[in-house]
Amino acid sequence: MADLTSNTSVSRFSRRWLLFALLVLALALLAWWLWPSSKSEEGSGAQARPGSLTQPSGGRRGGPPGFGGFSAGPTPVRVATVAQGDFPVYYKALGTVTAMNTVNVRGRVNGQLVNLAFEEGQLVKAGDVLAVIDPRPFEVALQQAEGTLAENQAQLRNAELDLKRYRDLYAEDSIAKQTLDTQESLVNQYRGTLKRNQAAVAEARLNLDFTQVKAPISGRLGLRQVDVGNLVTTSDATPLVVITQTQPISIAFTLPERDLPEVIERYRTGQALVVEAWDRGDTRKLAEGVLHSLDNQIDTTTGTLKFKARFANEQETLFPNQFVNVRLRAATLEDAVLLPSAAVQHGTGGAFVYVLDGDRNVRVRTLELGPSDGENTVIRDGLKAGERVVLEGTDRLRDGSEVEVVSEGETIPTSPTEQLQGTETRTVQPASGVTRTKPGV
Repeated sequence: MADLTSNTSVSRFSRRWLLFALLVLALALLAWWLWPSSKSEEGSGAQARPGSLTQPSGGRRGGPPGFGGFSAGPTPVRVATVAQGDFPVYYKALGTVTAMNTVNVRGRVNGQLVNLAFEEGQLVKAGDVLAVIDPRPFEVALQQAEGTLAENQAQLRNAELDLKRYRDLYAEDSIAKQTLDTQESLVNQYRGTLKRNQAAVAEARLNLDFTQVKAPISGRLGLRQVDVGNLVTTSDATPLVVITQTQPISIAFTLPERDLPEVIERYRTGQALVVEAWDRGDTRKLAEGVLHSLDNQIDTTTGTLKFKARFANEQETLFPNQFVNVRLRAATLEDAVLLPSAAVQHGTGGAFVYVLDGDRNVRVRTLELGPSDGENTVIRDGLKAGERVVLEGTDRLRDGSEVEVVSEGETIPTSPTEQLQGTETRTVQPASGVTRTKPGV
């Protein structure tokens, strides 16, 4: 019984020492974590200078702000001034360039192709000769038709002379009425035959003219499909060449029905709505035209309405079947309050922005946003022109935070880790013109 009591006491004593050792170890680790690093202090002291955007490190690298990771002081920010001006409202869509007219040029008579009178890609006018089919068989056919016509003309003249004589004889009661009627019928028969012969001559002339294949419209030629020497027939599926009218040219695109009221209202009042065509990367404007027509019903499967815009295409920057980005300028907001889109923040309460209250502090201001073009956003309510708002450095701000406004040439650390790291930094220039720093590699 004594042995059991002794063992129990030893076990309790061991557990107490183990707990005590773990507590001491935890305190030692916490003290090591919070104790300032001499190397960091030396590095920070060497880099810190008046006007520098990098705060001296108050603790070990990677520590959280307010817990040895950030030293107290104003937050460096870059600001932008709220502007006022005209703001064009665009509706964007994907469009397809479509030619006003496209013609597959084929032969209208059968024969051997003896000449091609065009160059591939040439710009032609309506009526220009493009190709020649062997005309000799059609010249012979025309001569035959003209000969038959002349023969029947002579027969008609002779029958008309006989008819005149028969009328005189009938007036003298020298011939029967039947003989006169027969001669009149013969004259009418020759006249009908003569009209048929004249039509045959006209057809022969038309076929002879068709041996010269002419451009039916003005436009630009494509690549030739048939070579000289081949037999051309009217039933050929392959055309000689394709003509596409590129001046003017149109672009077909669609808009969702939620955007239709404003567009249709302005279109029906006769206003010329400007339409811009941009390349696939949406970086270069190709051409500018006007809205020309719209469909008469909404597509129920997509909830969109089809539109067509017409472009002069004088420089021929638009090609049929080309995919482009379309921007329809629906309206222009005059004297609108404009704010760089990068300054707008979004939270559970909606859009807001940090506004400078004096030179050292910021206040949170809720906003009512209008249309945006990606670079600037229209502010319907919440800001006035001339106010200064925080453009960069908002990730560490709160309502009433103290800030330090920096100039364009200086850099702002984008995270607490970058501010505390002693690695080399490099300055980059994003598309918006705002400089940021990234850790050096």
